[in-house]
Amino acid sequence: AGRARIVQKFGGTSVAAIDRIKAAAQLVERAVAAGDEVAVVVSAMSGTTNQLVDWTRDVSPMHDAREYDVVVSAGEQITVGLMAMALQSIGVDARSWLGWQIPMETDEMHGRARIQDVKADEIVKRFAHGQVAVMAGFQGIAADNRITTLGRGGSDTSAVALAAAIKADRCDIYTDVDGIYTSDPRIVTRARKRDRITYEEMLEMASLGAKVLQTRSVELAMNHRVRLQVRSSFKDVPGTLVVDEEEIVEQEIVSGIAHSGNEAKITLVRVPDNPGIAASIFGPLSEASINVDMIVQNVSEDGRATDLTFTVPKDDLARTMEVLEGAQETLGFERVIGDPDVVKISVVGVGMRSHAGVAMRMFQALADKGINIQVISTSEIKISVLVSDAYTELALRSLHTAYGLDAVYGRGRTEWTSSRPQRSSTVYGHAAGIFSAPSMQSWPAP
Repeated sequence: AGRARIVQKFGGTSVAAIDRIKAAAQLVERAVAAGDEVAVVVSAMSGTTNQLVDWTRDVSPMHDAREYDVVVSAGEQITVGLMAMALQSIGVDARSWLGWQIPMETDEMHGRARIQDVKADEIVKRFAHGQVAVMAGFQGIAADNRITTLGRGGSDTSAVALAAAIKADRCDIYTDVDGIYTSDPRIVTRARKRDRITYEEMLEMASLGAKVLQTRSVELAMNHRVRLQVRSSFKDVPGTLVVDEEEIVEQEIVSGIAHSGNEAKITLVRVPDNPGIAASIFGPLSEASINVDMIVQNVSEDGRATDLTFTVPKDDLARTMEVLEGAQETLGFERVIGDPDVVKISVVGVGMRSHAGVAMRMFQALADKGINIQVISTSEIKISVLVSDAYTELALRSLHTAYGLDAVYGRGRTEWTSSRPQRSSTVYGHAAGIFSAPSMQSWPAP
């Protein structure tokens, strides 16, 4: 296989306690023993960053963003030192690096800085002598020499940026799940882990609320063609590769079914059907930082008034109702109805681009089960529908079957129901994250 250059990233749950840090060190040691050049990126121990953020708020609700970054970046400094020590204690030559020591150069947007350049020459030099670099994720340094932090999902972004800078063969993201599934295995018992997924599918899924990888890190990986692998820190099994579309030999039409329960539906009844009315409705919502997702406008029968339906995050429902009710007189609609009991179900797959009838199959499968579709939205590789949340399980299972994604288990080996190799992949995710399936341990081995 030859010598590979790998970045291994360990998230907060993978370094949550000393025994977990030692277990992660064993995984690093295994790669070193195989002859690979290894750089490690670590997050803060689980819960540490939240504690640090709380302290900054307790001291000063209107705190200085520069000092905020000094405090919240401290979690990674602890982990990076402990990981280097854990590696040294099992005979691996390792050295820790903070964001400013590499340096990981960023802009000056404290709290959500963007990486501009990674000067990793020294790390590459040390690879030649067999040294492992252990780098603090989430941290950077701005042009004014102040510490910055990268914001949500920052350690994944650090890992991908480092992988791009050192031209790594792969960036392994170790987490508490063992890969990416065709749907939520807790609901769809026949969901299965995918070997591969395209960057674009992963981006769609991340935008649907999948928590295993943040959108920023996937975008960076796609731009720099960094091959990602999602792996479990706790189970020694192959993970799921996130790769370029060209690496997937035979692309399925649909590669997975996702759902997001974090939706609320708003309906404005009898809105005046005038030019510019949509702008005057969505303008105030935008100013209130409320993100509008799916939108459908009914045809106006009399040319004067129409119903307008859209979705917002469930947490923003009360605020949205407040903003709209406050503007009712100006906007001239009859009444506003809010409904939190809905779920967004999405089918995702890059194969949709070249196949007709994907949407029809979705609508037919839902109709056969008596499930009413309230709103529809599409992109090039995704179709989303809004349905009553009482139908979540039924909708997910019937769509999973309709697109031939079910795994059939029998005779001591794994068989797939579809007639051709399943080489594609996607991820299931919603507000609670990506799920591994504990029940899989009892399934017959392939």
